[in-house]
Amino acid sequence: MAPRGITGYAEVADTLARQYESVSFGEVHREVLHLFPERPSQVMDVGAGTGRDAAALSALGHRVVAVEPTAELRNHGRRLHPDMDIDWVDDALPDLAVIHRRGLRFDLILVTAVWMHLDRAERDTSMRRLGNLLEPGGQMILSVRHGPVPAGRRMYDVPARETIALAREYRLDVVHSSRRSDLHGRADVSWTLLGLRRPANGR
Repeated sequence: MAPRGITGYAEVADTLARQYESVSFGEVHREVLHLFPERPSQVMDVGAGTGRDAAALSALGHRVVAVEPTAELRNHGRRLHPDMDIDWVDDALPDLAVIHRRGLRFDLILVTAVWMHLDRAERDTSMRRLGNLLEPGGQMILSVRHGPVPAGRRMYDVPARETIALAREYRLDVVHSSRRSDLHGRADVSWTLLGLRRPANGR
């Protein structure tokens, strides 16, 4: 069964591909780029879409696992970024069952425009699972959407304070928090960007 959070995405994958690729990796992550590892690292991009971020990270020398449950978006990603060394995986939050079975750990995890698709119980499970997938000292960059729900989508209004509290519950340090307007010019949409770090001592 397909994850409930991807409802409505396959039908508009062509449009979304153009939208996702119309902004750059640097624009999307400009407030948190200082948190990204400089040395080649193990990176997971959850909800990778068309692979815009995965491709940019691969070009910087990182080993990238791109997790995307919508087949149509994965196909666009392979078409748009054919020369990038990206490991595409059909998997999804909250369980990330495929990734979990592989026994991988990551220095950086991106969770971009995904969190609002998860209900409260799924967010709890997801934070625990993601925290366990981080190496000690590893970081997670998470963006949370605020605004009206598009027709045909499954989304929730998730206050930033809830996500911060949940991160701390699972012993992740909050190293960045900021809010910004929508890059696609939607006046009624805004985003919270969070940087979360697993302590180096693995406490």
